[in-house]
Amino acid sequence: MSTQTATATISLAVAPAQAIRGNQALSGEAIARLGRRPLVVGGDRTLAAYQPQLQLVLEQQQLIPTFASYSPDCTEASLALLRSQVHAHQADLIIGIGGGKALDTAKLLAHQSRLPVVTVPTSAATCAAWTALSNVYSAQGAFLYDVPLDRCPDLLVLDYTLIQTAPQRTLVAGIGDALAKWYEASVSSSNSQSALIIAAVQQARVLRDILFQKSATALKEPGGEEWQSVVDATVMLAGVIGGLGGSQCRTVAAHAVHNGLTHIPASHSSLHGEKVAYGILVQLRLEEMLQHNQLAATARQQLLKFYAEIGLPQNLEQLGLENVTLSELRQAAEISCADNSDIHRLPFKVGPDQLMAGMVSTTAGSLVMGTG
Repeated sequence: MSTQTATATISLAVAPAQAIRGNQALSGEAIARLGRRPLVVGGDRTLAAYQPQLQLVLEQQQLIPTFASYSPDCTEASLALLRSQVHAHQADLIIGIGGGKALDTAKLLAHQSRLPVVTVPTSAATCAAWTALSNVYSAQGAFLYDVPLDRCPDLLVLDYTLIQTAPQRTLVAGIGDALAKWYEASVSSSNSQSALIIAAVQQARVLRDILFQKSATALKEPGGEEWQSVVDATVMLAGVIGGLGGSQCRTVAAHAVHNGLTHIPASHSSLHGEKVAYGILVQLRLEEMLQHNQLAATARQQLLKFYAEIGLPQNLEQLGLENVTLSELRQAAEISCADNSDIHRLPFKVGPDQLMAGMVSTTAGSLVMGTG
């Protein structure tokens, strides 16, 4: 007599259908296989900088592009306007060019319009070019919710030549965002028995080690071999981890802290990965304070040294929030601790008071070591 164990059906979007990377990788041939009338979505500054180059590339393949700004953010209003432009242009393809918010907008627009999408990142600040996920913000720039998509982009073009024109700060932020994969996945998913989640967690460890080993050299030698490795790690390997792990290998406190901070207007001068990097320190501080976790204490001290070396923020002041009010901080903490927040994937309960205590003490000495 045989027995069958029922298993839940899980849909994974692991990787783009095609990824092209290299110097001068942006060409129209691969794009032309996906459509003839692309709507190109980017921010105002990105379009001003890259529209002539991209238009030439597309027209060489006899494509008929039109260009549209998503600015100021990936909002419901921006998406509604863009959907009308898809209809007006009779677009059969979406191309997103720019940073994470431009790419999130393009991916979600393509998802809503049931069209293929190409992502062309102009910085290595996030893994948005890879992933099947888009974040939606308010008109004031506050995080509202994320939208899981049915697939990763149809084509990712990682052109090192474009990435190298971005400010170095964006790569530093990308390093911070990518580091969170390990610190969050190891908490949320390290006890999983699923082969793919085990693989995702171990890849997150590999990603962390690559960034520890290569980041300092990469930042000193833009365009070099180590720099390319770090760009690949922040844009592609970080995306692989989210793809393999799927919804069961989620973010924990670091991204929850980011989401809460976006509701403080003064935080908008800092990049996504900078807030996430600070959020990692907050998460480790919570583990240290509420669990007396020695490993978390050691990890936080290690990260503080690494952050100092490459220029990631270690505290609220370095995030530009030195003048944050107590009421603003409490609002951010309450949003971070909302019932549906991923912060509750921590193996202990956290409320706004504990989170605020962690947020203001990211550079403190270790409680476990007796110096806090």
